[in-house]
This record gives sequence, structure tokens and C-alpha cells, in this order.
Amino acid sequence: MVLDKSLLDEQFLKRLDRLALNARIAIKGDMGGNRKSRNKGNSIEFSDFREYIPGDDFRRIDWNAYARFERLFVKLFMEEREANITVFLDMSASMDWGQPSKGVLAKQMAAVFVYLALANFDRVAVVGMQDKPAVYLPYFSGKQGFWRAITFIESLKFNGKTALCSAVKGCHFLKRSGGISILITDLFSKDGYEQALEYLQYLKQEVMLIHVLAPQELEPELSGSLRLVGVEGEEVKDVIVTPDLLKAYKKALDKFLSDIRKFCYARGINYVLVSSANSLEEVVFHSLTKLGLVR
Repeated sequence: MVLDKSLLDEQFLKRLDRLALNARIAIKGDMGGNRKSRNKGNSIEFSDFREYIPGDDFRRIDWNAYARFERLFVKLFMEEREANITVFLDMSASMDWGQPSKGVLAKQMAAVFVYLALANFDRVAVVGMQDKPAVYLPYFSGKQGFWRAITFIESLKFNGKTALCSAVKGCHFLKRSGGISILITDLFSKDGYEQALEYLQYLKQEVMLIHVLAPQELEPELSGSLRLVGVEGEEVKDVIVTPDLLKAYKKALDKFLSDIRKFCYARGINYVLVSSANSLEEVVFHSLTKLGLVR
């Protein structure tokens, strides 16, 4: 199993129930008026139950359920405002690298975003990306489909190379009617990343870019004579690691990250850099909440 089930147990999912994706855009077109919300509106439709959390509105407690189960449950209602949320997961070989592996955290985060979408009554799809959209779990809704999504995510294999632009433009199911696109990737893409992000914005998508790097990429601890072998089939290189070489690497990395941040900031793209050494809880309940991607 790639995913740590202890991080997807009942207690962890209850904590996720308190969060929601913090989308800024309005959903337009054929999805306008269909984004479901926990807030009461003028047209209210009963949707589901969940266990009472301190601070919930007492008026929503289902006393019949309490009499039956001796536990407090609240009724969830939804307005007709449903959004399509697409989770893009980089499946290239470079994602299956690092200690801890980037791929493990990436899959865990994909599962979290799927759960958040379903818990907030949105529709969600999962796309595995290589040089094209390699595999695709079509849009679905309802929390009963969460474990089916987990099985799909666990089945994804990391290999080959990723071309983000080609993969994103190959997703012909995306429409120019708004939505949320979440990309989880190390951004080692043979055709860059800029056009992929711009294309999603052209489709009126709010874009969240989750940039996953390994600690060995962020702070390499190398020395001496080494043979470097590219995990995606690049040429083999023999190098002598010196302090000057590490300094040059750090300078190139800083520029790479700075360029990404500037690009995203200029276009209103939500960007977060995470290390695969971070725990899932730290990423979700600290990094994402601090940056306002979830609330």
C-alpha cells in the first residue's frame, strides 16, 4: 500500500470535515447555480448527516438520530452551486524519488483534495499525467465514492516523463465554464509549466499548484566523486561535488523557485512548495491553511 491508512482513519477524516477548498472564482456557464454549499440559502435541499462538532448550529441537530444512536448528528443542506474540481497528479518517474518519496506525499495529498471536494458537495475527477493524460477517473460526487478514488490513486504507477502542457491540453473534458484545477507535481516537465497553467486559466479554472520536492533536492548533502543517473532516462554524468558546485546548484534552484513564484503571483495562481519530508498533517493543517488554500 502506498497510502498510509492511519492518515485516512475516522479521526483524520473528521478533521478534514471542518475544512473546505477556498475558491475565489465564481462558477459560470452550465455549472452556474449548481455549486453546493453547507450554508443555508433561499433554496435548501437536504443532503447528508455528519457528527456534531462544537460550534455547530443547534437548530440543525437531528434529535431522531440522537434517540436512535445516542450521538449528536447535524443535518447538512446544500445550495445549488456545484463545481467541477480536477486533481492532476504527476506520474513521471521523478516523482517516485527521494527520502521520503515525493510520490507518497503526492498521492496522499490527491486523496485529501478528493475528500475535501466530496465533503463540500462538489464533483471531482482525478487525472494521472505523463506526456499526456495517461489515466482518468471521471467526475463523480458523493462521499460514498471516496474509497473508490483511493483505490484508483493507489493504482497509479510512476514512470516515464511528464509534459505538463501536452497532458493538460489533452484533457478534452475540461470546459470553459469555470472550476478548480489542482496540480500536484515536481514541475520537472519536458515542455515547461507556463503554457499548461495559462491554458487552465483560459478555461476559467482557478489553479492551485502544489509543488512537491524531496529534501535531497532542496538541500543536497553530497560530496566527492559521484555518478549521477537521471531517473527519467537522461544521460549519465560523472561529477566531482565541491562546495562551489553545491553553491551553483543552490543558486540555480533558488532561481527556478523564484521564477515559479513570480509567474504564479503575476497570474493569481495559488502556489505552495512542500517538501516530501513534511507530514501530511503538517501540509494540510499548516501549509495549506496558512496560505488560505483551505479554510
